[in-house]
Amino acid sequence: MKINNLIAATYAPMHQDGSLNTSVIKAYGEFLVKNKVAGIFMNGSTGDFVSLSTEERKEITSAWAKHKSSDLYLIDHVGDPSLKVAKDLATFAADKVDAIAVLAPYYFKLNSIDKLVHYCKEVAACAPNLPFYYYHIPVLSGANLNMAEFLKVASKEIPNLEGIKFTNNNLIDYLHCKNFEGGKYNILFGFDEIFLSSLPLGADGWVGSTYNHLAPAYYKIKSLFEEGKMAEAAALQTKAIRFVEILDGYGGFNGVAKGFMKTLGIDCGPSRFPHATLSDDVYVEIRAELERIGLLEHLSN
Repeated sequence: MKINNLIAATYAPMHQDGSLNTSVIKAYGEFLVKNKVAGIFMNGSTGDFVSLSTEERKEITSAWAKHKSSDLYLIDHVGDPSLKVAKDLATFAADKVDAIAVLAPYYFKLNSIDKLVHYCKEVAACAPNLPFYYYHIPVLSGANLNMAEFLKVASKEIPNLEGIKFTNNNLIDYLHCKNFEGGKYNILFGFDEIFLSSLPLGADGWVGSTYNHLAPAYYKIKSLFEEGKMAEAAALQTKAIRFVEILDGYGGFNGVAKGFMKTLGIDCGPSRFPHATLSDDVYVEIRAELERIGLLEHLSN
């Protein structure tokens, strides 16, 4: 099944002491569905997976699985620098979610398509009945490999390969992947700040952290594009970019955006080091800045 529309990269909700608070997940899922988000991407970069233990990642997987609904497609990121850990996480997720994904090992970086396919094939085989996605984010993984070339090899080696979460601004490579074998694979666009640029290339599924906060804005950008109102679409995309820049200016986007969820009614708690955790009064300032640029009406609610 091809998953379309917005997919939110979800946060790992925490108590004030930094322990997981999975009791938030039921309301979190309902909030996303209400804002027409079609799926979630758990245990990813936005979800602080590198700051979580293996057991904590499993706890998050179990919590989302417990509240599974037909309205929200669950993709679990199980990648890890340790192939053994990644395979363990994939095996654990095999009967709990709708799909799994991995990014490339990011300490000893992969330098060839063959190595990447080997890694993906090993993990995908641990959940053979689930769709498998490769999570392409070279700015963090260091695996700056050509994804069209990856598909040529992986399509023959990985029976449950479903597609790629494509978090890179190389639109040429993205387009080649989108068109590979007549559009056979689900190439999910993962660069929120250039959402508008993906539309003329035929993008129909997107994964990103700002879809937690700004889902109505992106659906509006899409409808403006479809109506041929390019200037208005670009103006709203610019506001979405400013959202990222404003929050980033308060100590780093990842942590500040996680804390911003509380202002939308979903308290995801503090972030883990090295991400910032801000006090409530700072978010009053941030909302005032967003109001000045006319973005409040486009927030998820």
